[in-house]
Amino acid sequence: MIKLKSAREIELMRDANKIVGEVLQEMSRVIKPGITTGMLDKIADKCIRSFGAEPAFLGYHNFPASICASVNNEVVHGIPGLRRLEEGDIISIDVGTRLKGYYGDGAATFGVGKISARAQKLIDVTRISLQKGIEAMQEGHRLSDISYAVQAYVEKNNCSVVRNYVGHGIGQELHEEPQVPNFGPPGRGLLLQRGIVIAIEPMVNAGTWEVKVLQDQWTVVTADGSLSAHFENTVALGENGPEILTSSEIN
Repeated sequence: MIKLKSAREIELMRDANKIVGEVLQEMSRVIKPGITTGMLDKIADKCIRSFGAEPAFLGYHNFPASICASVNNEVVHGIPGLRRLEEGDIISIDVGTRLKGYYGDGAATFGVGKISARAQKLIDVTRISLQKGIEAMQEGHRLSDISYAVQAYVEKNNCSVVRNYVGHGIGQELHEEPQVPNFGPPGRGLLLQRGIVIAIEPMVNAGTWEVKVLQDQWTVVTADGSLSAHFENTVALGENGPEILTSSEIN
């Protein structure tokens, strides 16, 4: 069942998601060669709690950390730990928060020091594909119009969209209906209406779209070892169109 949100609920979600944006901004400041993913997790956890919120991922289905930190060919759900970032790496940080009973969720991919032109293109394509998806989130459109907008832009730029993992509704639960794929034909599925809040999150690979899960049962990697990038915003559909609730956009 799709849970449309009231103006008051969207205001509460705006607060939770603003913290997500703040954490991602903090990540952009501290990510550099030499830092470990575990250090990033500790910094993010402290930042989330400093705003009076809880890290939504910690303990979720027994996930052991407050952020997901996915490096290079890791697509999503990377577990922070002892891995030390190196010049030229890229890292996707996924952040979830819970504040006053409502959730925030967002992600961004960052370059570590100087990165290759190919890695930068992948990051740019993924970020812009998210923007294309958000632009398609209009009252009267169908859910798959978002999916098609993401896929069309990604494939036009010779990258591929991961199909095994999708975006989602969000509110008083971290994951609600509907599922929001990043691929598919336009004009299908749910009719978009005011009050819907969804997390749109393209996961884009430089090579094949196929992925596999590592033995830790969490970390998803590209099947061919190619780089992967991930961007996510929580977006509410209001009277003036889509509103990005994760207010700090990462460039």
